[in-house]
Amino acid sequence: MATPDFIRDIRTTAGHQLLLLPGVSAIVFDDEGRVLLGRRADTGQWSVIGGICEPGEEPADTAVREVYEETGVRCVAERVVLVEAAPTPVVYPNGDVCQFMDITFRCRATGGEARVNDDESIDVAWFAMDALPGGLGEFALFRIKQAQADGPAWFKPSATL
Repeated sequence: MATPDFIRDIRTTAGHQLLLLPGVSAIVFDDEGRVLLGRRADTGQWSVIGGICEPGEEPADTAVREVYEETGVRCVAERVVLVEAAPTPVVYPNGDVCQFMDITFRCRATGGEARVNDDESIDVAWFAMDALPGGLGEFALFRIKQAQADGPAWFKPSATL
């Protein structure tokens, strides 16, 4: 995921310290029930599409924007699937530390052709649910499963005080 300019600006004064950032994941289905995945340039692994909200941007708009920017597919966000804080911070090679609050959306493709549309992916493809690529991580698998289910958004129950 490319670092947005506003985060680069924050880092000039915050240094490498932990930043809590709002992120979104988009689980995009087409009319055939296939799911859209991108193969990440940084890890070589298949994953769901996602990114960081820009200041003032609605999370659903972030999901739609990221899908188009990364894959060339146009979509509409249909519902919130889950909200979850990443269990551990990510430490990047340059020493920056971030923890993400992920809002996952179920999206429906409305147009465009799936293709690599930026430098964050090395491949983009549609997959039938019974033919997901090997090595797809638990992060993606859980979100895809939740996006297939009807019902309210998933979240971890709060601790009782």
